[in-house]
Amino acid sequence: MSMTDQVLIETLRSLPAQQRAEVEDFVEFLAAKAKKRAAWVRLLAIAPALEAAGVALMSEDEVAAEIKAARAARRARMQAAEPGADRS
Repeated sequence: MSMTDQVLIETLRSLPAQQRAEVEDFVEFLAAKAKKRAAWVRLLAIAPALEAAGVALMSEDEVAAEIKAARAARRARMQAAEPGADRS
């Protein structure tokens, strides 16, 4: 661990709980942002192959519908995984 890491950890430990929670939220935001960026880069990397294969482009409405369906499916999975969820 570098000295900078150690100083950062010590500083974080010295913060009140509320401020540590804010730091945690910000770090999670940065991690999510990096994950989205990496996904975008991977998507752009395959775009030429999709075009060469003749895959039809989706309209904005089709993309929105796909996103809506994926989010609904994710919510359903999360609700099913909650303790006490109806499993019938």
